[in-house]
Amino acid sequence: MLGLLGGFAVVGAVIVVGYLAGRLVIGGPQAGFALNQVAFFVTNPALLFTVLAGADLGAVFSEYVPIALISSLAIAALYLVISRFLFRRPAAETAIGAMASSYVNANNIGIPITVYALGDATLIAPVLLVQLLVLAPLYLTILDLTSSRKASVRAVLTQPFRNPMIIASLLGVAVAATDVAPPAPVWDSLTLLGGAAVPMVLLSFGMSLPGSRPLKAGPDRLQVLTATVLKTALMPVATYLIAHHLFGLDGERLLGAVVVSALPTAQNVFMFASRYGRGIPLARDAVLLSSVLAIPALIIVAALLA
Repeated sequence: MLGLLGGFAVVGAVIVVGYLAGRLVIGGPQAGFALNQVAFFVTNPALLFTVLAGADLGAVFSEYVPIALISSLAIAALYLVISRFLFRRPAAETAIGAMASSYVNANNIGIPITVYALGDATLIAPVLLVQLLVLAPLYLTILDLTSSRKASVRAVLTQPFRNPMIIASLLGVAVAATDVAPPAPVWDSLTLLGGAAVPMVLLSFGMSLPGSRPLKAGPDRLQVLTATVLKTALMPVATYLIAHHLFGLDGERLLGAVVVSALPTAQNVFMFASRYGRGIPLARDAVLLSSVLAIPALIIVAALLA
């Protein structure tokens, strides 16, 4: 319990430093964006590769995969039902809301949390694989079919394999399966780069917070609140019930599954909303609010299950 809370304190402290750096405009107004881009394309893939290359594949392709898939689809379906009776918004915007309710920030916040709070980054790999290989193509297809911006079928199907995170994950799994390790200088370089992933992502996230004003008056407010409550409160509960009663998990494995499900809405949701021009305020505010509320949610989860 103390170890988990200490891990959350470390993560929170670095985010605060990033927030102060953003307020002081250290590095210029685009510094946070630049850090995030470097983390996305360089340091996070390096970290995932080294973690998975040395991982037990039984832990990666474990019951966490179906747990992540079932819980995500269940919460998304619940948002769809609520939206059908309360919001009656266009299909593309509804898809963004469903995604905001159930798509966790597995790479930007998930990696730091699992590294520092749980001590094992392999816990995030099954969720990342489910989201990038199954959920992201599903939502992109829905957005393609229900919005004015059309992408080719080839672009939709190959989208996961053009993502550096999933490429690094698949390469790491291949190395673990074949026991063919890269040369020591290459491995050491990747390890060094991966070590920069966690602080870089946390600083970038903190630097993105100054100036944010969520929940402006308008038709999106109730949708934002609904998506945030589903993501922050209902998804951890659903994951607990699925993991414990359906898959028989307990102890640290149950804690790991629930902690990962309590992570905030992924920034990819805002990226998808911006690309298709649908539900942008909904995605932006859900990401911010769920990120703030994830801290007490994770502490509550740790207190109850640790």
